Amino acid sequence: MEHKKPPVIVGKPAPDFRLEGVVGTEPGKEFKTLALKDFKDKWLVFFFYPADFTFVCPTEIKGFNDNLDSFKKLNAEVVAASTDSKWSHLAWIKRGDLGNLRYPLLADFTKETARAYGVLDSEQGVALRGLFIIDPKGTIQYQVIHNLDVGRSVEETLRVLEALQTGGLCPLGWKPGQKTLGK
Repeated sequence: MEHKKPPVIVGKPAPDFRLEGVVGTEPGKEFKTLALKDFKDKWLVFFFYPADFTFVCPTEIKGFNDNLDSFKKLNAEVVAASTDSKWSHLAWIKRGDLGNLRYPLLADFTKETARAYGVLDSEQGVALRGLFIIDPKGTIQYQVIHNLDVGRSVEETLRVLEALQTGGLCPLGWKPGQKTLGK
């Protein structure tokens, strides 16, 4: 398996990507190509999920969608990707499993982006549940990688994003509104 040891990339530039996917809101869903540079000057929550038409994945995708306004208030965009095709994404969205999805689902059909981010499970041909917070300058500031069976926490992602944006030292269990260390 290629994911034996993920690369240590926190503090380094995020690997570039250029992926086509499904964007827009119903009924105007369309295919569009997005690249890392399209999110310049914004925070980006970029997460990978294993596959369309599965069980844990829609809970995560809908959870991030339900909290999208909270991310937007923090000058952050949310983008998801899997190794499925753009056609698979569109069929899954049209089937209604994801509700009114308001952020892009990108297709990493060649698996190059999952490989670059260190989340490709080459034995199964899918991405692990990798999540990356990329700052407005394109630097990875946070990463977490789960196995295929365990979903991530939207609340923890928001907490970490807010902590990163304080510019301060945030102790264990820090929550928005609390003081940072040394300030």
